[in-house]
Amino acid sequence: MTRAILIGLLAACGVVQGAERFGFGAPANTNDIARWDFDVKPDGTGLPTGKGTVSEGANLYGKLCVACHGENGRDGQYDQLAGAPVPEEFASGGVSRTIGNYWPYATTLFDYVRRSMPQTQPGSLGDDEVYALVAYLLYLNDIVDRDAVMHSESLPGVEMPARSRFYWGDQVSHLR
Repeated sequence: MTRAILIGLLAACGVVQGAERFGFGAPANTNDIARWDFDVKPDGTGLPTGKGTVSEGANLYGKLCVACHGENGRDGQYDQLAGAPVPEEFASGGVSRTIGNYWPYATTLFDYVRRSMPQTQPGSLGDDEVYALVAYLLYLNDIVDRDAVMHSESLPGVEMPARSRFYWGDQVSHLR
């Protein structure tokens, strides 16, 4: 009886072979796939060409990010982006996980922003815009200076304050 119910539910959801399609969406073309088919590794492998400055990032942040993340990345309705490392509070779970106290690699920040932001149009930013936003976000977290320029050579060299909280095991990053 349970098996018959399961097969009926799967058929209703279109999982069973021969079920009709939902009738929406479109097949992905080469350009659609290329937009998402990239990987940026912690060592910078996969970073595109381009560059961005803190001041360029501040301008973009004001236009694209402030509505969700607030002035200076601290007081928005969504995730807090900026905050100094506070090791003793982090361990107890009493501090918000921000770029400055949680992210182990600046290259991961680039990858995330490029794929996921802005929330209303993920993947719509150009490489220079992403580098600029990353430069500004790192600046807000007191990780880089105001005159920093981020590009494929400089970004992997940024030492994130939380890097020591992670270790690599079985090809996956784990929190310490």
